[in-house]
Amino acid sequence: MRNKNGLANLYLVLVFAVLYAPILYLMYYSFNSGGTMHKFEGFTLDYYREVLQDTRLMIIVINTLVIALLSSAIATLIAIIGALAIQRVRSRRAKNTLLSLNNVLIVSPDVIIGASFLILFTIVGIKLGFTSVLLSHVAFSVPIAVLMILPHLQEMSPTLTDAARDLGASRRDVLTKVVLPIIKPGIFSGFFMALTYSLDDFAVTFFVTGNGYSTLSVEIYSRARQGVSLSINALSTLIFLFTILLVIGYYFLNRRKNRPAGPLSEPAAEMGVPR
Repeated sequence: MRNKNGLANLYLVLVFAVLYAPILYLMYYSFNSGGTMHKFEGFTLDYYREVLQDTRLMIIVINTLVIALLSSAIATLIAIIGALAIQRVRSRRAKNTLLSLNNVLIVSPDVIIGASFLILFTIVGIKLGFTSVLLSHVAFSVPIAVLMILPHLQEMSPTLTDAARDLGASRRDVLTKVVLPIIKPGIFSGFFMALTYSLDDFAVTFFVTGNGYSTLSVEIYSRARQGVSLSINALSTLIFLFTILLVIGYYFLNRRKNRPAGPLSEPAAEMGVPR
């Protein structure tokens, strides 16, 4: 048994080493004063200063954050409506069909999705830029957020909503004071997942960005094609650290979700259901 555990631990160490070694290598040389990724000559923060002093890059960072936050918020709102609609479907076959359609954008290759959006925006007459990037990010973020929210709806006991209705609560009260508080962890999880996907996306964004508008992923790709620069290392390091913060936030949300609940949830108590 100990040998099996040792092999399993060794396998995990090797997997994580393969995954994280290139990132750590990139981060290490972002502090190299030599200007290359072959020999570390000394510690410097010049490349981080260069990144922070690049006005054009800061505008692109702001564009990326605005797109990510706005698309995630819109996608989460749409996902709440979609998850509620799917949950209310009685037919198992119809529900499975809706879930399958929801998963199409998740499993489809990003290149195909990006090309499809490019054709659609060209036909409709939407100018490539902020609007096209926002719409495409909302579109591929909705299915992800739905998958985060739907399990919480399925775990919710229908007796809570029935009790609220029996006490005279309106549909709006049931939604805002019972359903939404219960699925709040799923809403936040969906938002953070959509935010991560939006920040990380390159393939779809590459197709739908126009001249004069760019995001971080497209900008890093454009700079990398021009040659190796340690400013790219510094920029990538900052993005990686920001992603870690998102993962930590998602982790704490999951911990909060998994805390044992009392005999009756707070939302139901607000509606007047006795404990």
